[in-house]
This record gives sequence, C-alpha cells and structure tokens, in this order.
Amino acid sequence: MGQPRTPVVIGVYDPDGGVLGEAAYLWGKVRGTTHCSLCDITHSPVRRKKEWDALVARLHVTVELRHRNELTAAQSAAALESGLPVVLVADLERQGYDVLLDAQDLERTGGDVTAFGDLLQERLAAR
Repeated sequence: MGQPRTPVVIGVYDPDGGVLGEAAYLWGKVRGTTHCSLCDITHSPVRRKKEWDALVARLHVTVELRHRNELTAAQSAAALESGLPVVLVADLERQGYDVLLDAQDLERTGGDVTAFGDLLQERLAAR
C-alpha cells in the first residue's frame, strides 16, 4: 500500500489567459465591467501577492492556477457546471474533478489570502 497522494487543487480564473485575455480582463476591470474574485485573492493590481506565494508554500496540497481557456475537458466540465471562478480538487479514484470552493465562497473571502487559506483547509479536511 502506497503513501497517500498529495491533493491537487486547481484554481480557475474567470478570464481567459494569454495576452489578449489578460488585456481584455484589465480593460474590463478598469471600466468596472469585469470582476474575478480568485484574481482578487491571488493578485494585487500589479502582480501576484506575496501572501499568496507564502500560503501556497505552507499548504500540504499541490496548487495550480489556470484560466478558463487553459483547462482540460474534464476540468472545464466541472468548472462550468459550478460557474467561474472556482477551485476544483482532483478526484483520483474516478479521475475527475469536484468543486471545492465555488464563486460565492471565493467572493466571501473579500480577496483576503488568509480567509481563502482557512476556507480551503476547512473544505479539504471535510473531504
């Protein structure tokens, strides 16, 4: 019997990735027409938050961040079922993904990295 595997958690941003996706998101953010609560948790207005990097280093999970256009078919199906942004966790037994934190959960953190980390650990422990 092997050691337990480290959970894989995937945070999915609402905007598309790439130069055009990032530019469209920034333009929408400036105009007040676009919002992504996961972006607010992981990034300041100009770069990734140091608090985010520190949290990820402390967690006993693998954390991946992806934009909606960077997902596999299985990840996309799980994410779109819940709505974006979302945090998924890999279900290795059935080779699929479950929603760990939905858009409302992420919004309730108010962009606070500590609140996100506490909620993430609470949900992982409940699995």
